[in-house]
Amino acid sequence: MSALLFPGQGSQVVGMGAEFYSNFELVKKIFNQADENLNYSISKIILEGPEKDLQLTKNTQPAILTVSYSIYQVLKTEFDFDFDKLKFFAGHSLGEYSALVCANSLSFNDALYLLHERGKAMQEAVPLGKGSMIAVLGMKTNELVSLIKSNTEIKGVCEIANDNAEGQVILSGDKESIQIAQNFLKEKKIKSIPLKVSAPFHCSLMKPASESMIEKIEKTNFKEPNFQIINNVTAKIERGPDKIKDLLIKQIFSTVRWRESLINMSEAGIKDFIEIGPGKVLTGMVKRTLKNVNCFSINSITDIKNLTNEFKK
Repeated sequence: MSALLFPGQGSQVVGMGAEFYSNFELVKKIFNQADENLNYSISKIILEGPEKDLQLTKNTQPAILTVSYSIYQVLKTEFDFDFDKLKFFAGHSLGEYSALVCANSLSFNDALYLLHERGKAMQEAVPLGKGSMIAVLGMKTNELVSLIKSNTEIKGVCEIANDNAEGQVILSGDKESIQIAQNFLKEKKIKSIPLKVSAPFHCSLMKPASESMIEKIEKTNFKEPNFQIINNVTAKIERGPDKIKDLLIKQIFSTVRWRESLINMSEAGIKDFIEIGPGKVLTGMVKRTLKNVNCFSINSITDIKNLTNEFKK
């Protein structure tokens, strides 16, 4: 059995999806649809940049959705891929919206709107330069939580934003608290890397963003998904539209429980993990966390051909 994985922020690159855009009329239509719905040329930003515009969270989020959805539609309509082998969909942070769209739970147009608004809300929740995020390497999540709690100098927000993979945990919070945590980790000879982000995502500082999204998400029409979707907040299958809405609101300030999600999918019999969208970030996380599974990253037409050939064996 297989799972489709949809990437989140950080996977964006200028020119992503260009090969699909050049070769498939279907993808041109999807890009044009995105432009019309957002009332500006997100397709130009995706294909040509400039990079500084693509990195703006309000653009990054609908841009990654557009590329992931385009690749999914090409796989679905242009190639002989056996969708009966798919058991789960899962998306990392904003990738959960891509998963919901591809599983027919949420329309592409509604997802574009929500992600554009979500991106703006997350950007505006904390003044620029006041928040920070770091990746901590080589530690288990519970060990890191205990270590941070033991440091009485940390007075502000310093929380687990992403439990990404075995030995890769992201901390998020106010700049001062994260800096104290980083210095503390350095003393303990624990490696950490500052992340180039515009805001401290997935921590309690994002609650204002979450509150501003409540009405927008509540008013949006969601259906029960066609495929089982593993949720970021619970790391479990969530199907009910009301539950999905509630968790999307909470997701903005909650830990992305990606490592647990991968383990839960593996324990449910998933052997093939297929990343749909720009980059190979999620493929790397799978490899760090799980043994004896197969990983595929779909970034090109050749990638799709290789995948479909592999699945015919």
